[in-house]
Amino acid sequence: MKIGMPKGLLYYRYYPFFKTFFNELGAEIITSPDTNKEILNLGIKYSIDEACLPIKIFHGHVAYLKDKCDIMLIPRIMQLRKSEFICPKFCGLPEMIVSDIPNMPKIISFPIYSYNKKSFMSFIKNSGSIFTKNIYKIKAAYSKALLVQNSLNLGIKDKNYDINIALVGHPYNLYDSFSNLNLIKKLHKLGIGVITEETIDENLINNEAASLFKKPFWTFARESYGFSVFSAKNNLVHGIIYISSFSCGIDSVLIELIKDSLKSFPMLILKIDEQTGEAGFDTRLEAFSDMLKRRCMIYENNISSTR
Repeated sequence: MKIGMPKGLLYYRYYPFFKTFFNELGAEIITSPDTNKEILNLGIKYSIDEACLPIKIFHGHVAYLKDKCDIMLIPRIMQLRKSEFICPKFCGLPEMIVSDIPNMPKIISFPIYSYNKKSFMSFIKNSGSIFTKNIYKIKAAYSKALLVQNSLNLGIKDKNYDINIALVGHPYNLYDSFSNLNLIKKLHKLGIGVITEETIDENLINNEAASLFKKPFWTFARESYGFSVFSAKNNLVHGIIYISSFSCGIDSVLIELIKDSLKSFPMLILKIDEQTGEAGFDTRLEAFSDMLKRRCMIYENNISSTR
């Protein structure tokens, strides 16, 4: 059986697990290509206008794959951490896809609650039983997939750059080089190194997020806030670049919380959608880069003058 795995949304974080799990059960994994103009155009064609760019891109990946597989994985991710949730669009993603795209194959859309092993096993058993009724084989596939996922080193922590920035945002915005217009490559070309949240101890991120007046309701909000504030307060970076999808409700609140906490710390907000122009994008990056370099030069001159 061929399983279609769209290369969008949280594919960038969890693809080793799902690929290994279904491979171990004897399935063949078919993935869509990296996001490109064709994928985006398909997404715009089938998705509603009000959807954010990542959802439109996911639609495009699904449309590309639907005639190339026997069954498709449309993850209905509900919770990654207890008492927290992620974007509501993930909860209704299967219904959204089936409603928007005609002639879909059968889909795997069992709810995913992954805040502990017991809650996650419901998805494992239900999805595994599609391929085998042998519970021991399903559990063995789960163990192998977990091992592969845990051995993967995610994130970016550049070295040998005089200036570094914290690159913040949802993972599908950070690691989809088409939708973010090759942001990381552009930063490197400007002589700026990148650090992402995966390279920071989760306990340090959680401790920083705990200082908020109210416990974060959204998992991505907790991660991004804790990482941004911790990196800035501990001088790990010279600035922050937050890349956000246009019309993202979670980001609109979170960005203001970060700004309020860090006050005058350099922060650039980059909004992306299907209309984002590269020329304006580049101009803002170059201006931010020049500002960071001037700040570093002034700081170094002040240090030199006090010696």
